[in-house]
Amino acid sequence: MVELLILFIIFICLKELYKRYHPVKGIPCIDQMKLRQDGQITFLDIRDYNEVKKTDDHTSLNIPYAYLKRFYKDIPQKNIHLIAQDPMELNLGIRFLARKGFKVISYSLSNCPCDKNRIKGVAGNGI
Repeated sequence: MVELLILFIIFICLKELYKRYHPVKGIPCIDQMKLRQDGQITFLDIRDYNEVKKTDDHTSLNIPYAYLKRFYKDIPQKNIHLIAQDPMELNLGIRFLARKGFKVISYSLSNCPCDKNRIKGVAGNGI
């Protein structure tokens, strides 16, 4: 019985680690400025309010990840470009939105290495 309990605890821990740290495949990292002209995309910023205030981006819908469960119904049913602080927040946000029926087509991170590589002229992780 103790072995079964230990296996159950290990399973739960592995499931949570997978959900947080395993990247979601098939969603490209794209510079937001390229997508701003298209009116068919909702820019959803899931960073904390104080992080968004530093960047002063007033064109995106800001719902921090901690509040997504409460306010996801306020998100329009369009394609979503997700803006996150770090990869863990991004993975959790994409998985939550997918469970609720939203389609995340691209993302960008606050300090994304693909943006730094584009500035230098080197091909990065994005498209």
